[in-house]
Amino acid sequence: MLRRSLAVLITIFLLSASWAPVYAQTQTQDPKYFSETGHNVKGDFIKFYNDNPNAMFLYGYPITEEFVNKDGKTVQYFQRARFEYHADMPEGQRVQLTQLGRETYVSTGPLNVSNTFACRTYAETGYPVCFAFLEFFDQYGGPTQFGYPISGFEYHENKIVQYFEKARLEWQPWKVEGQRVVVSDLGRMYFDKIGEDVGLLSPVKPLDSTNTDIISLQVRAFAWKAVTLATDSQLIFVIVQDQNLQPVANASCTTLVHWPDGRAEPTTLVTNTNGVGMVPLSFISQPYGSLIYVDVVCTFSNFSANTTTSFRIWY
Repeated sequence: MLRRSLAVLITIFLLSASWAPVYAQTQTQDPKYFSETGHNVKGDFIKFYNDNPNAMFLYGYPITEEFVNKDGKTVQYFQRARFEYHADMPEGQRVQLTQLGRETYVSTGPLNVSNTFACRTYAETGYPVCFAFLEFFDQYGGPTQFGYPISGFEYHENKIVQYFEKARLEWQPWKVEGQRVVVSDLGRMYFDKIGEDVGLLSPVKPLDSTNTDIISLQVRAFAWKAVTLATDSQLIFVIVQDQNLQPVANASCTTLVHWPDGRAEPTTLVTNTNGVGMVPLSFISQPYGSLIYVDVVCTFSNFSANTTTSFRIWY
């Protein structure tokens, strides 16, 4: 009986271990698709993003989807930050910023530019924040947003910078006054440093298909045959994509074929659901060795783009 009871208890224990709760982000707000980089932000991450009125300026655009990384954390990379999801924390504290400053900081040696009358020293780390950096630091959230300073002024990548626990500030003197202090793009730097999968950077489709903004077009064109006979047929393929290399359907395109005799032959087409259009050509007795140019202009909404392709009459 004792053995049987122990067996039952062990079985219950093993089963209960397999029933451990699986945490997922709560869908507190509708997901948002950022057409600029081709990535979605959803759940607690989009709530955290939207709750900061300066999110675009401080975090930048997302450069990955959210994913579970090598250490088991649910994270999402942005140009200037990385969000972490901590399911064990109370609501409202589950999204935290990775300490990118600490993770990427390598000292190049301090610059002696401090001034006790224009600085504030933080006892927590022993470093001061000074001048325009101090104004920026105070304006955009102080230690809560950036963490405490972990360096003084240093010279990195031909810029004066200062590292904080969660970020790096840099001085860009070529900008207008009041905009010369910016947050460095440490998100991608840290992504590369720890060897994340570069495939995660590839643009994806929006979770909400109605939430898609086309902000630019990319047009490519190529000839089916690089060389043809003097009397032959040819196909010109036109491919229209958006800024994230997603196909653009119903783009209006005009091709202009420049023949050796000086004629310019226009043809119009509309791209299909794959963003592709084709122009068939037939010709006779073209001069040997001639190079036939094809100019392509495509428009969609208020955007346009152009390209050129060519093929040669060989013999």
